[in-house]
Amino acid sequence: MSQPRHVLVVSCMIRNEQEQILLVRHHLRGWELPQGRVEEREALVYALSREVLEETGVTICNPKPAVIWSKISEPASVIFCFTANYSSGELTPSEETPEVEWCVADEVLQRVSHPVNRDRIRALLAHDGVVQMRSYATGPYRVLS
Repeated sequence: MSQPRHVLVVSCMIRNEQEQILLVRHHLRGWELPQGRVEEREALVYALSREVLEETGVTICNPKPAVIWSKISEPASVIFCFTANYSSGELTPSEETPEVEWCVADEVLQRVSHPVNRDRIRALLAHDGVVQMRSYATGPYRVLS
């Protein structure tokens, strides 16, 4: 029997001192939270900090796990969603994220159009301190739990 293979992804809702949320614009998915793949043998929190810095130019502090999503359709993925605070740095677009902006929390869901990313953000906005577990599939997109 072969071993199951999952892509590991980290994502982060970052807030600044004004309680704004950091969004990045991806070429295909539109506006979303900073996110990216965990490299083999890379610690989750290190991957989170690296991806945020690569996509936004900023560093974070106090990362806390909030919601874990399991994508059961191909490619199977486990997405670790964190909350964190802005620490330092200037917003800097990247090749992958041509726009990076702070957004007022009330407007975040209006800017994010991709249904997967909207549901991730909804879950993070509702986070009450207890880590939640959710599952979804694509083709068509549907939340399973």
